[in-house]
Amino acid sequence: MPLSLADLFTRTTKVPTPALMFQGTCSNAGKSILTTALCRILLQDGVSVAPFKSQNMSLNSFVTRNGEEMGRAQVVQAQAARLEADVRMNPVLIKPNSDTGSQIIVMGRPVGNMNVANYLEYKPKAFLAATRAFDALAAEHDVIIMEGAGSPAEVNLKHHDIVNMPMARYAGAKVLLVGDIDRGGVFASLLGTMEILDSWERELLCGFVINRFRGDRSLLDDALAFTEKRTGKPVLGVIDFIPGLGLPEEDSVSFKNGIYDGRLSQEKVVEIALIDLPHIANFTDIEPFLAEPDVCLRIVRKADDLGTPAAIILPGSKNVAADLAWLKHSGLTAKISALGRNNTPIIGICGGFQMLGRRIQDPLGLESARKCINGLGFLDLETVLAPDKTLTRQQGTHRLSGLAIRGYEIHHGQTFSSAPPLLHFSDGSTCGVSSDDGLIWGAYLHGIFDDDHFRRWFLDGLRRKQGLAPMGRVCAPYDLEPAFDRLAATVRAQLDLAQVYRLLGL
Repeated sequence: MPLSLADLFTRTTKVPTPALMFQGTCSNAGKSILTTALCRILLQDGVSVAPFKSQNMSLNSFVTRNGEEMGRAQVVQAQAARLEADVRMNPVLIKPNSDTGSQIIVMGRPVGNMNVANYLEYKPKAFLAATRAFDALAAEHDVIIMEGAGSPAEVNLKHHDIVNMPMARYAGAKVLLVGDIDRGGVFASLLGTMEILDSWERELLCGFVINRFRGDRSLLDDALAFTEKRTGKPVLGVIDFIPGLGLPEEDSVSFKNGIYDGRLSQEKVVEIALIDLPHIANFTDIEPFLAEPDVCLRIVRKADDLGTPAAIILPGSKNVAADLAWLKHSGLTAKISALGRNNTPIIGICGGFQMLGRRIQDPLGLESARKCINGLGFLDLETVLAPDKTLTRQQGTHRLSGLAIRGYEIHHGQTFSSAPPLLHFSDGSTCGVSSDDGLIWGAYLHGIFDDDHFRRWFLDGLRRKQGLAPMGRVCAPYDLEPAFDRLAATVRAQLDLAQVYRLLGL
């Protein structure tokens, strides 16, 4: 007989490893950042801890050493726990490529493009893969810190949810519900979620956490007491808003809300425009620029907002054909082309790299019904989309600078060019193309700007082009360790860790 979600949801497994799950009243409530914080706190306290999220929907993905694709958020959480990224930490990844369809990644490998109905039919297999991944990961660690998705109270999704309460029940996890006070109505959200939960779900819920608080905490005392009296569940922490933390964002919610937008000033003299494509992927490639003292990073969504930046970055895309059509319809193609002809540097990463070429062929209709799509024509290259997905980590040398680079590739396209390759990798392979003057270039390598020396070489080139003296030194090392420790210190001071440890049996 075929698997059913009902069978899997009622299955019980005794897992000796204690687990705690952060769920939220909504998306972007703080589940991911609190999971990261607790991973670092437990690590600091000598506990072997690993993160886990059974199903992640995100276009920010990463490639493990084994060539498997997983959500970037669990990679960051693994870094907080000082672990190598492991696909078992995120066994199911959903990558939307249209309004109604997504590519489904299970245990690091694509299993197909599915619409909602297709995926609902497939979900029992996805959940089985998730439970097996959890069991294997839990067997190797003292504690698992889990993350939910969206809200456990989404009544239209609860009957086939595989990431919130059903996964918590399978794992035997204690659940803390996170609410974002910055949005307003946090206590109504907490109480409303409790009202919608089934009785068995309420039993798993052990308390609340309020996130992103600003101001005098004593003003919350009456509301905290009311919440505990009304629900019988304590508020275990009120966590302050932490400005400028600098950890990679989990998904596009904060990105779309404008947290990356900067303003040109006397200090921030190098203006970089990132084009916000409708199907933007791996926008975290540009996060290392945020801490640079001389960089103004600006997100561009309309042609009238492009202006005359020092450089333009075309990021990754999960649907290059649709995003090229959007660029043309929005007027951005004409504006970008005019700036390129006027010697403005243009950089394309992954899907953006494909866009810089002459043509993109899609003979199997992987992204579009059109078999051939014209690119922007800046670089002499042609891309053919193929069913096999390239998933690999790379390190090597950037030809124009001679500097070491490293990163990872995630793409269906195979790109061909007669021009000299831009990147030479240690395994003998190559990638990337540049214009003769080096101003326009692209490559498949995500994370290329993570390297401090290469990033500064690139920025100093933009400074010289503007008649400014180069900085000549690394100004803002891209190191997440201070951010992990700062996050852990804040949460350690404001979360009832004694109660958390009791919940975990530690």
